[in-house]
Amino acid sequence: MTYQEATEYLFCKTSNFEHQGVGGYKEGLENSQKLDEHFGHPHEHFRCIHIAGTNGKGSVSNMIAAQLQTCGYRVGLYTSPHIIDFKERIRVNGTPINEKYVTTFVESEKAFIESLNPTFFELTTAMAFKYFKEMDVDIAVIEVGLGGRLDCTNIITPILSIITNISLDHTQLLGNSLEQIAMEKGGIIKRGIPVVIGESTPETKMVFDTLATEVHAPITYAEEQDEIISWEEMPDGQGISYHTKHYGDFQCELSGAFQVKNMNTVLAAMRQLEGMGYMISYDEQGHSKKVISEIDNAFKNVTNITGLMARWQVIRSNPTIVCDTGHNPGAWEYLSKQLENVKCRELRIVFGLVEDKDIYTIMSLLPKNATYYYTKGSTKRAFPETSLKIFGEQFGLKGDCYPTVEEAYQAAMQGATSEDFIFIGGSTYVVSDFMKSRI
Repeated sequence: MTYQEATEYLFCKTSNFEHQGVGGYKEGLENSQKLDEHFGHPHEHFRCIHIAGTNGKGSVSNMIAAQLQTCGYRVGLYTSPHIIDFKERIRVNGTPINEKYVTTFVESEKAFIESLNPTFFELTTAMAFKYFKEMDVDIAVIEVGLGGRLDCTNIITPILSIITNISLDHTQLLGNSLEQIAMEKGGIIKRGIPVVIGESTPETKMVFDTLATEVHAPITYAEEQDEIISWEEMPDGQGISYHTKHYGDFQCELSGAFQVKNMNTVLAAMRQLEGMGYMISYDEQGHSKKVISEIDNAFKNVTNITGLMARWQVIRSNPTIVCDTGHNPGAWEYLSKQLENVKCRELRIVFGLVEDKDIYTIMSLLPKNATYYYTKGSTKRAFPETSLKIFGEQFGLKGDCYPTVEEAYQAAMQGATSEDFIFIGGSTYVVSDFMKSRI
């Protein structure tokens, strides 16, 4: 079996929410527990940080992993979805899982897999935990796939739980209100384990307070800590400069005003970890030093350290080309403001969505001062580009349709001057198709 055959087996022979939507989602932890038992409970051999939330959990996961790694820990990182290749989902110290491991795993476990019939995410989570154990990681940063309470990652007992924020997404699975979604994502709150909440509303705060009280979990609201005193976007989209209460001045390469909320969550989590004796590094003489000495290096180099992609990622200049995986109303509340503030001759947006999103709300948020290149990503869940154009016209958006992301991108490039700004996004699949075509 080749690596390509192994990944095709994972994608095609298992139920897969990312490609099938609701039909590929399976509730409950029964299969995850059976897989965990089959592999000898690998997650019990390393410490974990568990991260849920509607938006920002990928950025928060990567920033925390970068900081831990820079402090000298051997760090596992499990995130989803991938942008270019399956291996991105499972990393140790920034290095993706190797192809041979994936192939051997599928070959050797095929009989058990077919007897159990797990979903794609159940199976890849089990693979990640097994790999982290065998790679002898000190600590693993585990991103929730969907929800929290019934997500297959929720078999772990972490040292810290983090919930970035709550907004309306995956409502057909998680509930139609902020309170219902908070209940699902709050399911990662464990007895006696500290939890950091990045952002809250009166509705979600009540839910989190109740859940934390029931299990005696110390709860911290990052937005109440006032850790970030001030911040400023750096020229040419090269990151953000922060002035903070406990960590001094530093720069982070992740751009976009929406990253400030994520950073505030990360810093609140770091304070918790420091209090537990983590986030401490050592000099050549073995003397300990506070994490503040490492913070600038970690945040300046997140993408190199962990491999993070497509978070307001600047692909090139003249014209400026940026892509971002924000794909729901909560994300577009920030992305639209960011795009509206871009200084350029013409704003061009290559845009596609998947059908299970709140398309009407997202379209209502899109910048009016742009030319749109409606398209669709390579997934059965893609919303037709012709329908997107019809929606766009209702909101006064101008644009044309293109059957593939590459055709939409080439159309956006045609006639673009060095003063133009081209954004690619709306769906992870759109960004993925674009990034794959650049390899």
